[in-house]
Amino acid sequence: MKKLLILSLLSLLSFSEISAQIEYKVITSIESIVPNGIGRSRIISANEDKDYKEFTSTQTENDKTRNKSDRAEIRVKDFDETKLLNFYNIGGIRFQNIAANDALITSKINTMIAEGWELAFVNSAVESECGKGDGQGIFITRYIFKRNK
Repeated sequence: MKKLLILSLLSLLSFSEISAQIEYKVITSIESIVPNGIGRSRIISANEDKDYKEFTSTQTENDKTRNKSDRAEIRVKDFDETKLLNFYNIGGIRFQNIAANDALITSKINTMIAEGWELAFVNSAVESECGKGDGQGIFITRYIFKRNK
């Protein structure tokens, strides 16, 4: 009898895990690596959802079906923007700014976790012109969170 009760309980738990839907949320930090502190650094978090299918076209060798949506429709106008400090100022790289950004990003991550999100993936990249007198560049990091709906 105990075995039957335990087996029933285990199958009920596994069924509830299977039926749970997961939602994802992407938070992006953009940190300027523009010399002299003239760049802009932010944490960006969209507050509205978009359906990618509305903005997707299918292209085949024989038929090119284009999505006629306007680019303005893609834009998200409801988002949070948290200011960060730039990596550089007139004196060069500012380690104090990096520490301040780390504190703000940590605060955002901790808030997301307190709201039931789990940090699932982190992906980062650097974009820089790298030519002579390079005066442009960003360090971008995407934090991908997930939680059960």
